[in-house]
Amino acid sequence: MIIRPYRSADEIAVIALWQACGLVRPQNDPRKDIARKLRVNPEWFLVGEIENRVVATVMVGYEGHRGWINYLAVEPARQRGGWGRVMMAEAERILRAAGCPKINLQVRTSNADAIAFYRRLGFAADDVVSLGRRLEFD
Repeated sequence: MIIRPYRSADEIAVIALWQACGLVRPQNDPRKDIARKLRVNPEWFLVGEIENRVVATVMVGYEGHRGWINYLAVEPARQRGGWGRVMMAEAERILRAAGCPKINLQVRTSNADAIAFYRRLGFAADDVVSLGRRLEFD
């Protein structure tokens, strides 16, 4: 798998991947999420490509305190093949190089497979409550 920064020509494939992985929600327009990411560290929006096809993604963020992982996705037929680990390793490499001390991510409580995946990578539930408030409505 080749990991590279997202290109605008990837949009349709990326959104289809997110849909196939169950990551798209009515309150989050994926096109707007992509556009927002492209305004902040666009080089940290990565795609994994096999045979010129997008099969994985990850958005990496860091605001100087904590790193964040969003939209980690691997094509369902390729899950459990190590590709998610490869994408996370690249995200972690980027964050370490930026001096990031800790990675945070959020997983829906109903997504037991994703929670198990992150636990296998050494992530653990923090004793926190995740709160959110929309500033824009997609």
